[in-house]
Amino acid sequence: MSHSLFQRLRGLITCALAATSLVMSAPAFSEGDVLRVATEGTYPPWSFKDASGQLQGFDVDIANALCAQMKVKCQIVAQAWDGIIPGLQANRYDAIVASLSTTPARRKQVLFTNKYKDTTSSFIAAKDSGIKDVSPAGLKGKRIGVQRGASQHQWLVANGYDKTASLVLYDDTRQPELDLVAGRVDLIIGNKATFYSDFFKRPDSKDFAFVGPEFKGGVLGDGNAIAVRLDNAELCNRINAALAAIMANGTYDQIRKKYFPFSLM
Repeated sequence: MSHSLFQRLRGLITCALAATSLVMSAPAFSEGDVLRVATEGTYPPWSFKDASGQLQGFDVDIANALCAQMKVKCQIVAQAWDGIIPGLQANRYDAIVASLSTTPARRKQVLFTNKYKDTTSSFIAAKDSGIKDVSPAGLKGKRIGVQRGASQHQWLVANGYDKTASLVLYDDTRQPELDLVAGRVDLIIGNKATFYSDFFKRPDSKDFAFVGPEFKGGVLGDGNAIAVRLDNAELCNRINAALAAIMANGTYDQIRKKYFPFSLM
């Protein structure tokens, strides 16, 4: 059995098993139906609004490609990060395509598809900061900027950084970067690929660099996947099938190369 076929079958089985404990399942989507998708909207290059206010980015392109493969219409909306899972649970949309990390806590709240990219997290500090040890003890008394509710925020708390350092919380990913440049925080932590393709492409990043190792796993999750409601195993199956198809036919790689010169899986 090929690796790609194994991955697809495993994803379908995972969604099916998740449904066995549910009494009811959400209705299926038919060709021509509208799939309501939420993304974050302030998180370049994954999702952001262009000068005309239109949503753009890797996650937006992936959502549109999946809808095209499933032969449904995409209705993509921007949703503030701290309300993105509650909005799904409240049926305001059908799926989340927003670089959502598959953490153990989130698996209790939503049903995840197969992952569509891996993710690692890293700290950034000024090159002349002298910071080398990014352990909780090494960052004692430092100000760390992080997006509120993000997996990195949860990871900092889980590892005791809130006991030794000051966590400065933000509602989006751009503001911590601005405050780092302005000297209002000593470090920031976030998605390494995001930093590479956005922050480090801007002139004001020239005096900053990654510090310490990469972090992944645990509360940081095992990659990013698409989320649907816990009772929607059928939609999970359909998205997994569409995801396997766009990976097999080259559409996924075409989108990835638009934003990144390196593999995400």
